[in-house]
Amino acid sequence: MTEPKKRTRCAIYTRKSTEEGLDMEFNSLDAQREAGESYITSQRHEGWTLVPDYYDDGGFSGGSMERPALKKLMRDIENGQIDVVVVYKVDRLSRSLSDFAKLIDLFDKHNVSFVSVTQQFNTTTSMGRLTLNILLSFAQFEREVIGERIRDKVAATKRKGMWMGGQPPLGYVTKDKKLVIDDREAELVQLIFERFTVLQSMTLLAKELRDQGYRTKKWITQKGELRGGNVITKGFLYKLLNNRTYLGEIIHLGNNYQGQHKPIISHALWEKSRSVMKENPRKRQIRTRGLSTALLQGLCMCGGCHSMMTPTHSKKPNGRVYRYYKPSAHLKNNCEDCPVGPVPAGELENIVLNQIRIAICTPEMMVRVWRESIKDNHGITEQQVRDGLQNMHLIWDELFPLEQARLLRLLIEKIIVNPDRIDIRIHAEGLNSLIRDIEYVHKAKEAA
Repeated sequence: MTEPKKRTRCAIYTRKSTEEGLDMEFNSLDAQREAGESYITSQRHEGWTLVPDYYDDGGFSGGSMERPALKKLMRDIENGQIDVVVVYKVDRLSRSLSDFAKLIDLFDKHNVSFVSVTQQFNTTTSMGRLTLNILLSFAQFEREVIGERIRDKVAATKRKGMWMGGQPPLGYVTKDKKLVIDDREAELVQLIFERFTVLQSMTLLAKELRDQGYRTKKWITQKGELRGGNVITKGFLYKLLNNRTYLGEIIHLGNNYQGQHKPIISHALWEKSRSVMKENPRKRQIRTRGLSTALLQGLCMCGGCHSMMTPTHSKKPNGRVYRYYKPSAHLKNNCEDCPVGPVPAGELENIVLNQIRIAICTPEMMVRVWRESIKDNHGITEQQVRDGLQNMHLIWDELFPLEQARLLRLLIEKIIVNPDRIDIRIHAEGLNSLIRDIEYVHKAKEAA
């Protein structure tokens, strides 16, 4: 009596590079699976049976292994659930020689055979492997040729100034595969360029736009999902202010071509914004901080949600401005139940300054500063340290905001704002520098 054949579990893998036609009742994936099922049926006498799971990748390139169905297939192979992988053609599994080698190693490791319905070979023999590599080399060559043709087409199209698709930038919409100005969004783009040339700071501009309620572009994907509408960040502004599409140009590989769409901003405004961006960012940052009244910027941390507290403000109808320090997690809508929330800037700054003024005049602080100072300057006396700290108390109100902020950063390491108290941590390493800065500022004031 003939022994029954051992049951061989077969999985059919199908793939199509684009999503075109996948919504049809009988598409390419169905045709590939039908061919695979027929082949498995022809081998039923060898004990071949089809596993119930589907491994279909629709709209995924064969040049990458980042495919959901392929990953599921690999997991099932590793779990010992598959004995044979059936495909319509070799290039359905992969068009990359290196990726295919990894898959074959995986198959060999778990004793899994590989079958192509239209290309007969056996991967367990050296001749079969040679045949497979030859077929795969042609598949990779075909993919590279197609890629070159696509790149050439894209380059030729962009040289004509045509839009090549994708999500249009803020200020434009697509109509008949062309960029068309959206008047409402274009006003925001114009505002961003104009305000940047005035404020000369992406930080201040992002804050101003956020306070005024502006958001990034919204759009709906092909799957009907709403995207965009996020808070405007410095990164978003940097990309926008460097986008020559707003000049009516199309960019390709560093080359500028006159586009078929209308510009949103003028060349004069573009050059003005470029001149601001070419300036050293650190110089712009120092100038911005010098104009800012937020003395504690970069020093305050929320004791509730542990995020940095950012200076912000609100403007009332009567024109009066109220300043606050608000946890950055609140600004990003990442924390709804923080016990601290926004803190009035004036009150927080007065509390910190009063505590600093009291602390620096205590004998304990003077001794501490003197001990730190003699590490670098062995000749400094305790009296000189005491005079320096007292000078700070006397000249503080005469300092410009930039000088005040700089001295505070030398002295304070961190300010932790809790619901019931404020913790101030002194930056010990900066005490010596603080004394030198106080002496310098005091001498400058006397000379003036």
